[in-house]
Parts: sequence; structure tokens; C-alpha cells
Amino acid sequence: MRNESDRTVAVSVDWDAEAARFDEEPDHGLGAPEVRAAWAERLRAWLPARPADVLDLGCGTGSLSLLAAEQGHRVTGVDSSPAMVARARAKLAGRDAVFLLGDAAAPPVGERLFDTVLVRHVLWSLPDPARVLRHWRGLLRPGGRFVLVEGVWGAVAPVGIPAERLTALLAPLAADVRVERLSAAAVLWGKEVDDERYAVVATV
Repeated sequence: MRNESDRTVAVSVDWDAEAARFDEEPDHGLGAPEVRAAWAERLRAWLPARPADVLDLGCGTGSLSLLAAEQGHRVTGVDSSPAMVARARAKLAGRDAVFLLGDAAAPPVGERLFDTVLVRHVLWSLPDPARVLRHWRGLLRPGGRFVLVEGVWGAVAPVGIPAERLTALLAPLAADVRVERLSAAAVLWGKEVDDERYAVVATV
């Protein structure tokens, strides 16, 4: 289980400084056609079949937002880094997408409701994930869904959130919770990985 020092490391990252090179990671920028195609296929399976309102929290440079928009969804992205938001806006210029500067734990969307809350590698770094999930639940329309891509990384001092813990946190909030293991899908990451990576799709 991760501890407060792990969270401090995550929070202390200067994401504005990281923005310029963030997309260099294969699973961030999705620059390789096979990596991009693999993520597009997963999103197609995870997101609603019909055009929907998708809230991408901790959206970074907007790579997943772009895939969702290309599949016909209306995207609202939120990130706390102005540099990340600027890159996301540029990446999705002309698309049905809006990007807001704000806290993923309490996104500045007012009374708007969404069909999907999409979050990748963000929840583990937030204080009190149970409270955050309850808040996000309130942003979903009836029948909406969470799409949460998380994991546990590092052999010496692992950080992250195990799938079992996340599913337990979602149990009171969702009618159906499904875990999809992703560690063996090297194409998603642009390399072989031996840590825990997964997605949870939970319908409320």
C-alpha cells in the first residue's frame, strides 16, 4: 500500500515543466501507430457506443481526449497544469472538446453531468480516493460509467492503487464493476511491463 511520502512525490512533480516532453512516452503521446490503435480499440470498448459526454480528468496533453473525440464523443478535459491544458487545446483544436484548468479531484464543471468519467493514472496520487470517487459519482448521469486506468508501479518502493482496493472503493457506488488486466498488453505501453496495470469499467 502506498503511503503519504509516495503521494508527496507525485504532487511535487512540476507538470508544467514536464509538459514539453510528456508525449515522448509511448503511452502518453501515442505517437506510434500501433500504440495509438491499441488505445483507440480499448477506448471504443470502454466508452459508450453512442456519442456521449466524456469528462477526462487529469487529461494531460489530451491524447485520450483526442481518441474519444475522434470516436464521436463530446469531451471536457480538466488538468491542473496550464502547460498541459494549452497542449491539449492545441491537440484538439477544431474538435468537440473543451479543456479547463482545475483540480481533477474537484473539477470546475459546475452542475454539468456526464456519461463517462475517464481517468488514467491519476486517482492513486489524490488524497482520500474514496471521497474523490464519491464526488465523481455525483458528476455522472444515471447509467453513466467510470473508466479508470490505474496500476501499481515500481519494484523497490511500489506506488499506485491495487485493483482489489479500487474495486472495493467502487462497490458502494456502482451496480457493475469490471476489471480488465492490461499488464500483458505490451502494445499499450510501447514495451513489456511486469507491474500491475489495469482498467476498471464501473457502471452506476
